[in-house]
Amino acid sequence: MPGQNPSWSRRLRRPVGVGLAVTAILSLAACSSDADEGGKTTITLSMQNADVKTADPATWAIVEAFEDANPDVDVEVSGQPVAEHLQSLSIAAQSDTLPDVFWVYKANAEEMLEGDRLMDLSPVLDELGILDRLPDSTVANYTADGKVFGAPYQGLLTGLWVNSKVLADNGLSMPKTFDDLLAVARALDAKGVVTISNGASQSAFSVWQFLVWLDRFGFEDKADGLLDGSEKWDNPDFIRMYEHIAELRDAGAFSSNVSTQTYQQAVDQFLQGKAAFLDSGVWAASAIQESKVAPDVDFWRGPEFSDGVGEQNIVMNVASAPLVVAEKVAEDDAKLDAVKDFLEFYYSDEGQQILVDNGQPPVTDYEPKLDPVKQSVLASAIDEAQADDVTSPESQPDLLFPVDVSNAIYDSIYGVIQDQLSPSEAAALVQKALDNQ
Repeated sequence: MPGQNPSWSRRLRRPVGVGLAVTAILSLAACSSDADEGGKTTITLSMQNADVKTADPATWAIVEAFEDANPDVDVEVSGQPVAEHLQSLSIAAQSDTLPDVFWVYKANAEEMLEGDRLMDLSPVLDELGILDRLPDSTVANYTADGKVFGAPYQGLLTGLWVNSKVLADNGLSMPKTFDDLLAVARALDAKGVVTISNGASQSAFSVWQFLVWLDRFGFEDKADGLLDGSEKWDNPDFIRMYEHIAELRDAGAFSSNVSTQTYQQAVDQFLQGKAAFLDSGVWAASAIQESKVAPDVDFWRGPEFSDGVGEQNIVMNVASAPLVVAEKVAEDDAKLDAVKDFLEFYYSDEGQQILVDNGQPPVTDYEPKLDPVKQSVLASAIDEAQADDVTSPESQPDLLFPVDVSNAIYDSIYGVIQDQLSPSEAAALVQKALDNQ
């Protein structure tokens, strides 16, 4: 998850504060230059977490293993919180000082591709046999104008973690529909128990379950129209979805301090057995596994809606924002070879098992090896994603839009949860952001 303090170069073991975007760009530019030492080729990897080692142990472990297997390559890892990271990349793209490999939102990547700042990875991924191992939906999602501009960073498998003991202790069974969930919320509220643990403070993006709800109210069919302006966000289906969020709020489903609680505090609340559900994803599996609640935790894709639009039996199991490669890498044979080696390792069975060992599902067709005891929490999420007749959208809704629209989506959801916006006002907030594009 995004951290708070920038930390450059994985060789720096303590964070280095960065106050201005210009300073960040100078760091990016420095990282992007050749810095071969002792015959080594240096490639730069820029990520969306300030402290990659702590916040993204899967990526850190892959880099460590890659360097062990490729002693002639150094990978310099840098990171910033999401907003600062995207701002730095946007400025770096203008000056052609992008890092060699980096995480970026799809919408930003498409702009960079149009500006000839990104490599077309089709030939590389095909040569390495990676394309054939990726889901067709992932390849389609990262393709524009016939060019594959990215490869999946990690799987985005989100939903609600469920503490079945909290439900059982209160005489409740596992819900299936929204009406079931609403009844659970009312019953738990009457006993002073939080139903869904969320945290809006410093983590407005932590609304993953409700992004799935958008798909249960027809988002996928509306996506193209929302992007080209022929469809409006403040449509009756989405307003109805926001009304259901308001129903949950009025039923007392959320913590009374949801507006001041951070995402990490929401996780802690769940880990302490003080909430029945946690709105999160597979990245929380390791922390849950190490907690006292692990034996009682399952994963749920979320409720189905009798008044929803389209397929209800869906789970958000998609590739997250992509890893992309700067176009200038193709101009340096040594860097290009090193980046190819890195991509080959990342999407190899070894690399994918490293993801799994760090609480992430594989993004290729690799069949993971899971310890049924030590990885029971992650296994429950993967089992839910692979259940019979379950389908997945092509992308998580927020990842299709520029960052200001994504932020408006998050704010609209938390606005309703905190009773600051009516359902109609929430939908209008996102529509205004779309109108400003």
